Amino acid sequence: MKLHPSKRAIRALGVAESFRSGDRTSVLAGVVMRSDGVVDGFSFGGATVEGDDGTKAILRLYRSLKRDDVNLMLLSGCIISLYNIIDVDGLSTESGVPVVALTYKESSGLEGAIRRHFGDGEDRIAQYRKLGPRTPMKLHTGYKVYARLAGISEPDAGRILDSFTLQGGVPEPVRLARLLARARRA
Repeated sequence: MKLHPSKRAIRALGVAESFRSGDRTSVLAGVVMRSDGVVDGFSFGGATVEGDDGTKAILRLYRSLKRDDVNLMLLSGCIISLYNIIDVDGLSTESGVPVVALTYKESSGLEGAIRRHFGDGEDRIAQYRKLGPRTPMKLHTGYKVYARLAGISEPDAGRILDSFTLQGGVPEPVRLARLLARARRA
């Protein structure tokens, strides 16, 4: 699918999660929003806490919408539900849409935390390393985000993030998905 970041009303699927300590599954929420601010749909799913099904769970959530007009996905992170690692490239390939996975703080990475949590989890470390480095991106709001990109160039991702971010550093589809995930979990 060809993405036109300057198109008046592109649609993004914002995805976020919510879980509490002790939960076996997290709540995933997806919000379809047009770049002109109109909410155009939503869906719920779940992923296993400490599992390895995050990529499939997001793909199921995307497919459950039965929409062919979603132009890209904006993820609140690519490591969810206590180290359930999202294959950003695989998600983009399987869905046929670009993926932008965002984090909001600079860090030296999570390899040490993953090792502490899983011990000798070399498969999980390999998945984590496959994600590659994050790209720092400054938004028009003055905030900086860190992105992993699949199927989209850095300049196009920057334009799209700016069009979906009204204030702060969290794009509106992701912000609304967070609110829905928390409300559904409660």
